[in-house]
Amino acid sequence: MSKQVIPHHLRSQAVALAHDLLMVPIAWFLAFWFRYNLEVLPAAYYQDALAGLLFVLPVQLTAFLLFGLYRGIWRYASLPDIIRILKAVFVGTIVSVALLFVFTRAGGIPRSVPVIYAILLVMLLSGPRLIYRLLKDHHLNLTPGQRVLIVGSGQAGEMLARDILRNRRGDYRPVAFVDDKLRRQGREIHGIPVVGTCEMIPRLCEELTIDIIMLAIPSASSIQMRRVVELCEEADIPFRSVPQLNDLMSGNVQINNLRTVSIEDLLGRDPISLDWPAIDAALSGKTILITGAGGSIGSELCRQIAKLKPTRLVLLEINEFNLYTIEMELLKTFPDLSLDCHLGDMIDQPFVENLFAQVKPEVVFHAAAYKHVPMLENRLRQAIRNNILGTRNLAQIADRSGCGVFVLVSTDKAVNPANVMGASKRGAEIFCQNLNAHSNTKFITVRFGNVLGSAGSVIPLFQKQIEEGGPVTVTDPRMERYFMTIPEACQLIMQTVVLGKGGEIFVLDMGEPIKISYLAEQMIHLSGRTPGTDIEIEYIGLRPGEKLYEELFHEMEQLEKTAHEKVFLAHHRQVDWTWLMASLEQMNKACETIDTEALKLLLNQLVPEHNESRSITTFRTGLSLSGHLKGIARGETPYGLSFLPSNWCASYH
Repeated sequence: MSKQVIPHHLRSQAVALAHDLLMVPIAWFLAFWFRYNLEVLPAAYYQDALAGLLFVLPVQLTAFLLFGLYRGIWRYASLPDIIRILKAVFVGTIVSVALLFVFTRAGGIPRSVPVIYAILLVMLLSGPRLIYRLLKDHHLNLTPGQRVLIVGSGQAGEMLARDILRNRRGDYRPVAFVDDKLRRQGREIHGIPVVGTCEMIPRLCEELTIDIIMLAIPSASSIQMRRVVELCEEADIPFRSVPQLNDLMSGNVQINNLRTVSIEDLLGRDPISLDWPAIDAALSGKTILITGAGGSIGSELCRQIAKLKPTRLVLLEINEFNLYTIEMELLKTFPDLSLDCHLGDMIDQPFVENLFAQVKPEVVFHAAAYKHVPMLENRLRQAIRNNILGTRNLAQIADRSGCGVFVLVSTDKAVNPANVMGASKRGAEIFCQNLNAHSNTKFITVRFGNVLGSAGSVIPLFQKQIEEGGPVTVTDPRMERYFMTIPEACQLIMQTVVLGKGGEIFVLDMGEPIKISYLAEQMIHLSGRTPGTDIEIEYIGLRPGEKLYEELFHEMEQLEKTAHEKVFLAHHRQVDWTWLMASLEQMNKACETIDTEALKLLLNQLVPEHNESRSITTFRTGLSLSGHLKGIARGETPYGLSFLPSNWCASYH
């Protein structure tokens, strides 16, 4: 016969129940003893106490079970467990006294005994639980683990300290907290003192012989995180961070899953708030087509939209590996998703027409584009053919097929473009904005700057250069760019479907621009090395088509606020429709004959702001969105200088 093994949790509950049952008679007889001034209990009263226990014990046991005293584990006893004990003891005492009065008139039981009994029983039940947890939590005090300074004494810091103290391996030993909130100074959390503010990190690390700094500030803004990281770097002590707030809230990670601080922590912004019910109403249950579905923006759009349960999600991608990758990911993550993947080129008119006829998309997110600035400078035909004529082909077919909404994903490089890529994206904007007036489809343009970690962005390049030991190449120490995370960009793109009525350019608030030199320095620091000592930063000068500063809107676009604080409306400039159609047809013919000179002329006529000869390194015409809106609030005119060529009004009406 095999030996039956009792599960561990059942053994623990049985031990806890036995302990509590033992505490009931102890508390009951102690109450009589205290009532009679710690003297020997007379025999008559002893008999009354024993008779009363016959009522108290079963009633109290029932109360223990009803109030769930054995749901919790002694190892993690906390305030909710104490509250359950208080309720069980209070109810058990009241019911016991009531029964004693009904059956025995409570004869021989002094009135003070039930009160004393209740107080003693609460102490006898709570005390052992809390002492057990205290001993378990502080076993690390006897171990020599790495000395830890925790930044942040809020809920995240408390949870982190608690988890460290529970860790049986004893790798770390929390020594102190720092926190900028003055009301927390001098407090203790799990016996660990709050000893100062973040500014004191370098000095405290030396005084307390700290081995590692742990950042428990998951909701910190990028500005706050940058300041703390700089102080940690000054202390020259390794530092780690708890996961970000949205990861903790999603339940994907635990507070003790420490990680290195990422560049997204330093450049990202505060979490955005979206109108999810409206977005869900606009996109769920719809057939949605995403072009460039395997790219950085396109693939994240796929992930975000798949959560909204569309009737069908249609992917269009020219790169077979990218299409395969996102298809496998979506099938794994969303097994019930109706997914339709197509490998093809959006400039291929018969293919696109057949695709629209088959799937009949109700919403199109057009994220496909060539976007590498220096590469496209010498590939004018490919940039125009893909970014302008490909968009025209897709937009016209969407119009003819009765598509409801067409969202063009654009770029800040389309504003006063200094390069072929930006000019070609501006050409795509112009066509979609003006087609809106001739179509029942709502054509919406969304414009934003760089996204962190996107394919072809500077961050993967810097990471590779750092891994190879440098140098890290920066074009110019003055160069600035706007940055946002890919998920944030995609969520705001979806928000514009709710906001848009057709023909708008929506500009995403990118915050303040970041110097690329700062980005390079911080990435070197985060790799554990020192700029200029371990890894050099080399300034190589602007590449073809690059600007020192990017702009998010044009002087003539009359920026306005929308219902969403992170999305702004830039009024588009109308173009004569007949002229526009003729110009694009000429571009198409020039592409077929590979007439580069004609393409240059046509592009400059379509996008007159594009002027290759002007000095990009000398002037800056744009402001950040925040600066522009502050200027409007003060009644100022934000622009006093225009670099538009003199013939710009020839095609704009």
